[in-house]
Amino acid sequence: MTERGRVRFGNTTIEYEVRRSKRRKKTVQITVDGGGVQVAAPSATPDDELRAIVRKRAPWILSHASEATLEAAPKRFVSGETLPYLGRNVRMVFESGDMRSPEVRFDHWRFRVAVPHNLNASERCESIRRAMVKWYRARAAERLPASVDRWWPRLGRGEKSRILVRDQRQRWGSCSPDGTLRFNWRAMMLKPALVEYVVVHELAHLTHPNHSTDFWGLVSRAMPDAQRRRQILREAGRALPL
Repeated sequence: MTERGRVRFGNTTIEYEVRRSKRRKKTVQITVDGGGVQVAAPSATPDDELRAIVRKRAPWILSHASEATLEAAPKRFVSGETLPYLGRNVRMVFESGDMRSPEVRFDHWRFRVAVPHNLNASERCESIRRAMVKWYRARAAERLPASVDRWWPRLGRGEKSRILVRDQRQRWGSCSPDGTLRFNWRAMMLKPALVEYVVVHELAHLTHPNHSTDFWGLVSRAMPDAQRRRQILREAGRALPL
């Protein structure tokens, strides 16, 4: 009989299928393919032990899994849930009030969210999500231009670029032919070192509009550990919660 399990790793839920065998004596084997994450185990292996093994191997699983294998657990927006900000999971605390729409405050590494008391369940979740996105976009509008300013003396070209914050599911940023820089507001969920990499990557496109050898050489000269940051970014960007 096939069993299914799931573990949380950061902001990602990894679902896996367990196949037990009496012939398998000790080794637990994990494989990742188009069908998802498969765990082959001896028939007597406890479920808790399998979850611990999957969680330990989570970085490897994330590096080999497709987007379809992973899913972000949907937020119910209840007190105790978390959202990432600058690489840290920030706890959310909710309270009801008489305001027209949810109001978000960031207080001592807590999201304190006041929510209108007259909303039904679906209206409540959607209105809170919009309020949180608005908060992240405002932080992006503050932080990303400051990061561009820091790197401009090394990577900028000509007149200072226009900077826009956008909702881009498939990319962290882009650089248009006229030099306009567009950044995904979700970058504010990343660690600061990864935010800096995103900025360096897009600024390098001002000189090299493609991903040529010259482009990667420029990125590496400006940021010697860029390739390591790029790999971490790939893993961090999977299944973001908003």
